[in-house]
Amino acid sequence: MTDTTHPARPVAPAPVARGALAPACDDWRIDPARVLSATRAVFPAERLEIVDETGSTNTDLMQRMRNLPRDAAEPGMQAVRVAYRQTAGRGRQGRSWHAERGRALTFSLACVLPRPLAGLAGLSLAVGTMLVEALRALPALAPGDAARIRLKWPNDILLDDDKLAGILVETAWSTPLATAAVIGVGINVRDDVTLSAEQATAAEMEPQRAALTRPMTPAALSRVYPNANLTETLAAALDALLGTIDRFAAEGFAPFRPRWNAFHAYAGRDVALIEQGVEVMRGTAIDVDESGQLLVATPQGVMPIATGDVSLRPVPVLGQSNHL
Repeated sequence: MTDTTHPARPVAPAPVARGALAPACDDWRIDPARVLSATRAVFPAERLEIVDETGSTNTDLMQRMRNLPRDAAEPGMQAVRVAYRQTAGRGRQGRSWHAERGRALTFSLACVLPRPLAGLAGLSLAVGTMLVEALRALPALAPGDAARIRLKWPNDILLDDDKLAGILVETAWSTPLATAAVIGVGINVRDDVTLSAEQATAAEMEPQRAALTRPMTPAALSRVYPNANLTETLAAALDALLGTIDRFAAEGFAPFRPRWNAFHAYAGRDVALIEQGVEVMRGTAIDVDESGQLLVATPQGVMPIATGDVSLRPVPVLGQSNHL
């Protein structure tokens, strides 16, 4: 396994004001200097690690956080680890995440939040909310195209109902006063022809598979932003996440809830809840409550759905195709 960390400290960088990006270069590799310059929150450059390949950035940081002394851990961001390729990348429910180099941004952020484990309810939704805001705010992205980026409960970001990004939050340890968490993010930045071909082949091999249980179709940011690149996307994502951590630590999910609901892709739509490939409920999605539970209107009343091994799918409209 190749695990070569590229130093994040720039060598004689051109001056760039924080909060603004210099023009993108032709190289698809991430420019650490530009990332740090575009991030409003100041953090040590050595905490930004960029590796060619690893098993899983989440696993790497989880191991590191487990070794962090619990009584001496300082609140806030501990490290950011980016990999151009993950050989064992994963998402919710153990699903694998595959991507070609330069096509997807995959990274993890380790942090200590001054909250007990129960106080982390809604964290993944808060992360999704701020990532959507950051992606919608990318320069040169037209307002109409920005509005096509929305949220799917609990941990997905959609573009035209196709999967643009996924979020995985794991906890390494917790005490009555603090929790060590690792936030994993995968964003499809540019079209991945190989991945699309693999999914098309899989669909042909499983024609009998029910539409509601098929994996979602991937979407790339370049669909609405042709010049999308890893450097600019990472800078926007990190800037959003660092602010999210601080505010969530102080206020929890409450200040993020209205914005999450405003970005809710399935609000007012008929949905099916799938657990282990089996449909367990149908209803109309409403919004999320103060703890991040999805509220679904059913004939039996409004049902709160807790985050767990349940997937959400829109119910296809008769006579229309539906990307899942």
